[in-house]
Amino acid sequence: MLGATDDGRQPESEPRRRERGNGRQPARNGNGRGFPIDVRLLGLAGVLVVLCLIGYITRPETFLTEENFSTMLRLAAAIGVVSVGMTFVIIAGGIDLSVGSMVALSSVWMTTLATQSFGPVVMVLCALLVGLASGLINGVVIAYGKVVPFITTLAMMASARGLAERLSERRTQVVTETGFSDFFRGNVLGIPVLVWMLAAVFVIGWVVLNRTTFGRRTFAIGGNAEAARLSGINVKLHTALVYGIGGLCCGIAAVMVVARTTSGASTNGLFYELDAIAAVVIGGTLLSGGRGSLIGTLIGVLIFTVLNSIFTQNNLDTDIQNIAKGVIIVAAVLLQHTTSARRKGKPRAPGEVNSSQLSGSKS
Repeated sequence: MLGATDDGRQPESEPRRRERGNGRQPARNGNGRGFPIDVRLLGLAGVLVVLCLIGYITRPETFLTEENFSTMLRLAAAIGVVSVGMTFVIIAGGIDLSVGSMVALSSVWMTTLATQSFGPVVMVLCALLVGLASGLINGVVIAYGKVVPFITTLAMMASARGLAERLSERRTQVVTETGFSDFFRGNVLGIPVLVWMLAAVFVIGWVVLNRTTFGRRTFAIGGNAEAARLSGINVKLHTALVYGIGGLCCGIAAVMVVARTTSGASTNGLFYELDAIAAVVIGGTLLSGGRGSLIGTLIGVLIFTVLNSIFTQNNLDTDIQNIAKGVIIVAAVLLQHTTSARRKGKPRAPGEVNSSQLSGSKS
């Protein structure tokens, strides 16, 4: 065992000594504490600026207008909140394919005539509880039932969407509670309430992920669930809570979708899982878990929102948008694989997946 130096300090580890000798600061771990200047985040910001320039060049009369920016921010708000929850799940080594269906179920349940009769507060609470309960069900089945996250959330995706169709009888439920619409469709200090909601969720999520024991444990479980268990972390309970956070974010997003469309429908949230995973991956969060950044996720959401606006204003079909998203996701995953292989010094098979995603969380 290494002893202390003459002045009582512990000796430097070899990696830190090498980094200091090379004139580099030790690399920060994946939680991104202290809003560090990250080259990847700067690169993402550069991509966002380039896309805005492309939008201005192709549609100079409409792109850089207050109305268009307000529309883009409103559209980004709901998927942004879902992506915050997805970031927690993926950092913990999981995946959630049911987020879109949970948004649909929450939106339908909160807009039934029975729920609306109790007023806007009950409507919001209903959406939050439905989302939270759905997420916790995912987490409990994965953590305690030891079912693969992919299969569990795929089942929830089908079940929640089916229940939403059953409750709504496949009809759009219009919001008749004027107090709800007046508040959530309004502005505060000239900024839409929905954007304030996204900002609040993002700030709270960042603090929880980077400034609390819960966040540190989330990174630890995603990095190595077995090592986290041996260190005393209740991996099963923590995994269930992480999926609960994802579900709660879906409930919040449902409120935002209903506010924007003034209706609840079983078709709400379609492809939200694709959009959220794309934003998270583009933002630099590893699909294998253990490393990620909410700042990167937020920039990823804005990148896809601006991209969609460019496609829409140039009258490009939605299928082209989906193709572009798929290509971007694959490119981002390949980049992650290459970077990870270089960091570890040995290549990983392109199709290899983190063991925690295949077997569920260990405890």
